[in-house]
Amino acid sequence: MKTAKIKLLLAEDEPALGQIVKESLESRDFEVFLCENGEIAYEIYQKEQPEILVLDVMMPKKDGFTLAQEIRQENPTIPIIFLTAKSQVKDVVEGFQHGGNDYLKKPFSMEELIVRIHALLDRIHIKQDHTQIPIGKYIFNHTQQQLIWDETSVQLTHREAELLFYLSEKRNDVLDRTFILNKLWGDDDFFNARSMDVFISKLRKKLKSDPEIQIVNVRGFGYKLIC
Repeated sequence: MKTAKIKLLLAEDEPALGQIVKESLESRDFEVFLCENGEIAYEIYQKEQPEILVLDVMMPKKDGFTLAQEIRQENPTIPIIFLTAKSQVKDVVEGFQHGGNDYLKKPFSMEELIVRIHALLDRIHIKQDHTQIPIGKYIFNHTQQQLIWDETSVQLTHREAELLFYLSEKRNDVLDRTFILNKLWGDDDFFNARSMDVFISKLRKKLKSDPEIQIVNVRGFGYKLIC
């Protein structure tokens, strides 16, 4: 029995590159919807409901960042990879801030793109299988970005939910500081590190109803969720 092809939306305004990527992905059993600008891409997203997005950043009519931000408001979990010719750290950080999960700098190899696509799809499937995560006396609903205590729920921001998810995956073990800064902030510089400290403080406050739960700072290494 044939398995269903994975629906992928590819937004790329360079016709030659777009066609090469499309054909390469189709040869790997993806169903690819190639769009030449952000406006068309949004229409196709609404119609076809793809499982993953690969978006060029610089596109006419609607750029990749704007498109991702609009789609993120409707679907907080769909994987998004940005393709960009920009190499500045601030551009990469901006990509993550607009809802990207990963990025590739042009020129890139098709093999690397395919590996990254599968890695993101595997991760999202794992998350879907573990929507309700027990953390002490709380239930953490990762998909809905909620912490549930008895009949009370606390809403988390997207970044709080992602940070708590990674902490819960490494519970009672150290979550590497550099890894999580690069993953969620795009860079491990001083200012992002201070920002993460603020998010850790926010999570501590939201978990304070269970005194058995701690998020401890392991100096020089990272953070540990103890529960």
